[in-house]
Amino acid sequence: MKRREFLAGMALPLAAAMADKIGIGYNTYCLRGLKMTDRQHFEQAAEWKLDALFLQDSLDPRAQDPAHWAEVKQWAGEFGLHLQTGGSGILPKTPEQWDANLAAFRKNIARAKACGSPIVRGVCASFRKDLPLETTEANMELTVKVLRAVRSEVMDAGLKVAIEVHKDFQAWEHKEIIETAGKEFVGTYLDTGNPVFTVEDPMLTLETLAPYTLTFHLRDSVVYEHAGGIAVQWVPLGEGTVDFPALIAKARQVLKPEVRIFIKPITGRPPEVLPVYDEKWWAKWYPKARAHEYARFVKLAKKGRPYEKHVVQEDVAGRPTPAPYQAALNYQQKEHMERSIRYAREVLKLGVRS
Repeated sequence: MKRREFLAGMALPLAAAMADKIGIGYNTYCLRGLKMTDRQHFEQAAEWKLDALFLQDSLDPRAQDPAHWAEVKQWAGEFGLHLQTGGSGILPKTPEQWDANLAAFRKNIARAKACGSPIVRGVCASFRKDLPLETTEANMELTVKVLRAVRSEVMDAGLKVAIEVHKDFQAWEHKEIIETAGKEFVGTYLDTGNPVFTVEDPMLTLETLAPYTLTFHLRDSVVYEHAGGIAVQWVPLGEGTVDFPALIAKARQVLKPEVRIFIKPITGRPPEVLPVYDEKWWAKWYPKARAHEYARFVKLAKKGRPYEKHVVQEDVAGRPTPAPYQAALNYQQKEHMERSIRYAREVLKLGVRS
């Protein structure tokens, strides 16, 4: 065999392997304790040889300056990083906040476009209990109303709204919101760490929302049985109960090729016990929960156990954080991110540059 023929034969499997690679980035919120500027986040992503960056809840002092948005777009090109960004809450807590909330949403749309992001992130609520209206159905209708109010701005900007899977709605509810509002301009920001807080197996979330997923963020959790119900806690990627090799295998089958994956460990928070034995809790928060879906969550909990590695707890209520303690939290945030990226590369075989 001639050398040229040999090299050509080698190129085919190499090209196939590269085509199978999925670009990865990190979510900047995970390093919030370090109070980095946007430029520093780009430099960090480049140092870690990542493919993308998700600027979430930017702490840059110029984050809301339109002149800075152009800089962000320029840096993305300079470092060769795919950039995604957006805002936070999109639902007004009271009718009086409607106009101000829409104005903030529209500014986030303009910022996302100027930064070069193909999506604009939005969140409905931190927790289900924080949704502004009395019933889940009313909150779903409010979400659709808000989304339709900005449809023209989103479409004209050539973007899509990515509604984060947070601790508010279950996957089937997210799907209904997207279908009702219009999937031509609304999709999913799929975060694997939040479904466990809505008594849902993240694999089910992926299966339900894959057709709508615009951006995919990996966060691991321990899920285990507890005397008061089922306990959940976020941990570094690969150290929890969720079967991430199976999750990524499924993602490769069902997600669109252009979907980027972002590493998003948010750690240092104590376990939360979901009172699943309390009938009043179900009646108030999940009156239309689906038994077969909850059964999958119970199955996940039965194979889990508490997190036993050392961890520094954050968010101490009612008192300032001492400087040495904050330094420990900062170190932990970066070290947990590095551990999670390493797991994504070595075990999940993610990333292009790596």
